[in-house]
Amino acid sequence: MADIQKIAIHASHKPRAQKALEELVGRYGNHKPEEADAIVVLGGDGSMLRALHQFAELGKPLFGMNLGTLGFLLNDYKAEGLYERVNAANGFEIHPLQMEARDTAGAIHNELAFNEVSLLRETHSSAKIKITIDGTVRLEEIVCDGILLSTPVGSTAYNSSAGGQIVPLNANVLPLTPISVFRPRRWQGALLSNKAVIEFDVRRAPERPVSATADAKEVRDVVHVKIQESRDVSCTLLFDPDNHLGERIFAEQFAPQ
Repeated sequence: MADIQKIAIHASHKPRAQKALEELVGRYGNHKPEEADAIVVLGGDGSMLRALHQFAELGKPLFGMNLGTLGFLLNDYKAEGLYERVNAANGFEIHPLQMEARDTAGAIHNELAFNEVSLLRETHSSAKIKITIDGTVRLEEIVCDGILLSTPVGSTAYNSSAGGQIVPLNANVLPLTPISVFRPRRWQGALLSNKAVIEFDVRRAPERPVSATADAKEVRDVVHVKIQESRDVSCTLLFDPDNHLGERIFAEQFAPQ
């Protein structure tokens, strides 16, 4: 990384993260995010995801330290040598998905997703969804609880829990994964180019309402959802040299169940 001389420290509201924030600010001070060269995030994966959304427009690299549970997107917490660690870290550039959703009232909603965009049924009735890829209808109708499109970083999260394929960071593919599919029964999803334009049309939307969620941003009662990888927005995650994100994602494919 370039020489990082100013750090902003951002923490979740949980007591453990707030205590660490107090310790680090006492040692290193704290700059405003817009004035910093890098942003240190204290918390868990949820905190890092929220920080990605909050600071994406600033274009500052993020160095996370885990004070949550899993900490897949973060480094171990250590108060000592923070500036040295951040300057020695390896950077991984990630791009979010851009979701454009139209609801039954005709309103258009635009949101970013660093993990995934998911469509889910809102009631007891199953969802009926048409899938179009790059202008070609690939499935006229899928009957399911929902469907999701994931980024490579997000492929280890909801996508994996739903039975989707975990993909390496450099694979340039996006996993498309059905959730509790009823028809076609044997369809297990697809791996799509990260340049693909994916469109979902909700069949019989008033009777079978569906929501679309980009990470934590939910849009209710959608009729059409268009998704593609955003090349205009990128974020850089920083990791200690012995904490290689690409290797961690690859290794998840062989993790014991």
